[in-house]
Amino acid sequence: MLSSKGRVFTNAVFGPVARGLVRAGVSPDAVTVTGTVLTVGVALWLLPTGHFVAGPLAITVVVLIDSVDGLMARALGRSTRWGAFLDSTLDRVSDAAIFSGILLWAVSRDEPWVLGTALACLVLGSVVPYAKARAEGLGLTASGGVAERADRLFVALAAVLAVGLGAPVPVLVVALGLLALASLYTVGQRMGAVRRQTRDDVVEAG
Repeated sequence: MLSSKGRVFTNAVFGPVARGLVRAGVSPDAVTVTGTVLTVGVALWLLPTGHFVAGPLAITVVVLIDSVDGLMARALGRSTRWGAFLDSTLDRVSDAAIFSGILLWAVSRDEPWVLGTALACLVLGSVVPYAKARAEGLGLTASGGVAERADRLFVALAAVLAVGLGAPVPVLVVALGLLALASLYTVGQRMGAVRRQTRDDVVEAG
């Protein structure tokens, strides 16, 4: 999966940065919040205004830098449940801002197919992690799938960049449509996994 390759890349490139920030006394939480603010700002500024080259490139850089918080936590040897909660929650905010930026561009350009597929990605992209979190809250497992966060962002940003470099808008429509279908399939996978684990549950009446 792209997520595992991304971790190898960020470890090699941003490991020294993470260690430097730790030595400087910067907290991982501060990096998490800063990365989210930057991602939201860039996504809602550059994407709705049609900056389809600068936008995805800038977002990619910010998202990669945002991964420094995890490296910092490991360098400190104290990954906390609060840090994991904060990181996962703010990841949802960043993802929503990216797809909202594409959606706003579609509205301004009267591109109904981009609008529809971006909206589908926005909704289903929130359901994918929710299904996993809800399952884990019940003591079950529902991981895996074909639409992990890194994959969703890569496909969406690559398609936006392609349009920015001159590809026709239908390229973006197809990419977002396939991404929405992959997200839907992942939700189905996770629901199926939970159903199998709970098949023998007994519910007491009354």
